[in-house]
Amino acid sequence: MNIVFLCKRRPMARDLTERPYGRFHYLPRELADRGHRIVNVLLSYKYEAAVRHDRDGMTWISKSIFHGGPMGYYRLVDRVVQQEEPDWIGGFSDTFYAILAVHFGRKYGVRTVVDAYDNYESYIPWCTPLHGLYRRALSRATAVTAAGPGLAAYMGRHRNGRNVHIVPMAADPVGFAEQNQADCRRRLRLPLDAKLVGYCGSINRNRGMDVAFRELETLVQGNHRVQVVACGRVEKGIQLPTFVRHMGYIPDDRVPTFINSVDVLLVLSRLNRFGRFSYPVKLYEAMACGIPVVATRTPGTEWALGRQPAFLADHGDPMDLERKINAMLERGRINYGTLTSWPASARKFENALARDLDPGQSD
Repeated sequence: MNIVFLCKRRPMARDLTERPYGRFHYLPRELADRGHRIVNVLLSYKYEAAVRHDRDGMTWISKSIFHGGPMGYYRLVDRVVQQEEPDWIGGFSDTFYAILAVHFGRKYGVRTVVDAYDNYESYIPWCTPLHGLYRRALSRATAVTAAGPGLAAYMGRHRNGRNVHIVPMAADPVGFAEQNQADCRRRLRLPLDAKLVGYCGSINRNRGMDVAFRELETLVQGNHRVQVVACGRVEKGIQLPTFVRHMGYIPDDRVPTFINSVDVLLVLSRLNRFGRFSYPVKLYEAMACGIPVVATRTPGTEWALGRQPAFLADHGDPMDLERKINAMLERGRINYGTLTSWPASARKFENALARDLDPGQSD
């Protein structure tokens, strides 16, 4: 197959033209390894030069929104689709790319796939006209894939009875494996004799981290060996408690080191339009490293963790959170069994395209 994917250049702040990362790199890459022709057409929200190069068996093309605005990107995609004559056009990373993929699919009579790892409607909740266009794109797309069953069911409401296929998240293959904890702590200058409760990711109100860190105060006060360490960007206006050791934003290649240095990793969220349909990649990364996790009980985390209650803390219950963390601090490394991988998810994605061959272009 010949597939053109549309995506923003920096999902989760990672520049796909320079740094292999996540779903937006490894699904296309695995498809390329399986013999498919892949062209990724990216839109940059920064003022920078255009990019076109071949890497990892794929073609990468990027254009800045500051060079021609949204219509400049539209014209670029139009030109690429005409040149490549793809079998499929795919929309990654948020509502805009899904809408655009389906638009070009209808324009040129090409099959289309929309892929989602989050509930994209939660990103700009007030923009209802955009949500309407996105839902129409879901109804018209040839195939739709989602990171888990809850999100698939939610998106399926707009599919007129047609399937949404599950293509799970996975840890990236570079670095996310069990490493010696003491070595990792030395590299990050963390104490060797403490029990470390870690959090890795953006610290913002949408995920409830400002509240969660306050809830951890009794845990730290009750056991002087326990320390809380965090890395990631902090939302403006959030004041972290003094007992939280914040390491700032750490480079990608040090994230596996950070995860392997802690005794428990927290994967916390709120039960809002975002959290209910989220499949946090940090959860998959911690599992790949064998690190005990305590996650907010949501449909997504329950599914990813096999509904094992030991790893799941009830939302808004600080006592339950503290109990689960204390229990996990005594567990040591955990064998989570067979985990999802990007090669396996790419096969599921490929199978979804093979099954949904009805063009689905009718209104």
